[in-house]
Amino acid sequence: MLAAFTFNTAENLPVGLLERISESVRVSLSAVGLLVTGYGVTVAVASVPLAHCVRALPRRYVLTGLLAALVVSSLGAALATSYWQLLVARLLTALAQALFWAVMGPVAVGLFPPEVRGRVVGALSVAGSLALVLGVPAGTWLGRRTDWQAPVAVLAVLGLVSLVTIAVLLPTSRPEEEPAARGSRPDARRFATVLAAGALSATGAFTGFTYLVKFLGDVGGFAASTVNALFVAFGVACLVGVSVTGALLDRFPQSALTAAVAVQAVGMLGLYSAGTEPMAAVVFLALMGGALGPVFMTTQNAMLHCAPGRTDLALAANSGAYNAGIAAGAALGGLVLPLAGVRDTFLAGGLLTVGACVVLPGGRWLPRSPAATDPCGPAGLQKTRPGGHGRHD
Repeated sequence: MLAAFTFNTAENLPVGLLERISESVRVSLSAVGLLVTGYGVTVAVASVPLAHCVRALPRRYVLTGLLAALVVSSLGAALATSYWQLLVARLLTALAQALFWAVMGPVAVGLFPPEVRGRVVGALSVAGSLALVLGVPAGTWLGRRTDWQAPVAVLAVLGLVSLVTIAVLLPTSRPEEEPAARGSRPDARRFATVLAAGALSATGAFTGFTYLVKFLGDVGGFAASTVNALFVAFGVACLVGVSVTGALLDRFPQSALTAAVAVQAVGMLGLYSAGTEPMAAVVFLALMGGALGPVFMTTQNAMLHCAPGRTDLALAANSGAYNAGIAAGAALGGLVLPLAGVRDTFLAGGLLTVGACVVLPGGRWLPRSPAATDPCGPAGLQKTRPGGHGRHD
């Protein structure tokens, strides 16, 4: 959980310190913005290839190496004297995070009985959400009162604590021996459906969310100080949504995903249609915030069940698709903004999220995966082989 908190804080911290970093390394704000955009693109592209490359290494060694990369890259960023040094350090952090979420999920849930794995995924997601509610605001506060390097150096310390804890306490075992190395109910059809719905949801969310500040000011008519408070409220709603969904995830795994996507659609379309009314805007903003974190969390949990092969590769594919959706959403919003205005970015995002709602049940029309039905298929062989897992990938 500490490692999840640290990685998510490292990913989003530059958002609150753009001006400080811009002045320090003497580049434009748009160039500093690439530190965030490039990060997301790197995660999207590198997740699956990196997971494939380390598929045979014990997870304890992989996680220790990833946290070592986080420590080194954070120190490198804190000591950077030029924009290019900072960019290289950020890309190293992104490469580590690209693999972190793919590896950490199966390792964490594998430490617990199957009936509580949803709550474990929820705990990791709560830690990740705390980065937005606590980590980034605290880092921004510290960076504005000292310099932007100070909170980055703190991340190196937190990463080191996580590294030592995992290196000392996590059991060493081969990846195929991990209890959650394979999907509990393999189904390629369900896997493809969840992957597509998650990517569509992310694209829809970030088509509007990328321009939320402008929307709240221009459409909602909120003052700048109120917008800052609404951002905190958005983060709190995200944390509450993740906490509530995590508590119910083991009992209603499929319903939780459908509900999260539907609530996101209602929130975005509500902001489009009633965002000019301050009270309505606050309500629909809270709905969108309460769904944004649970959407990714429930897709990750679904991958642990429906992965047709290794769960780490399935989680890597899901993380890559979601980050690709983030990048695509920001780009789409940038196209809609000058053509139709900031209000229509939420219309476009809401409609894309409705598309994700349609995709989820629509997967039933696709051919069912043999792994999900054939007792003599890979899943069946895996169940009948005492104490072992199949070698198929």
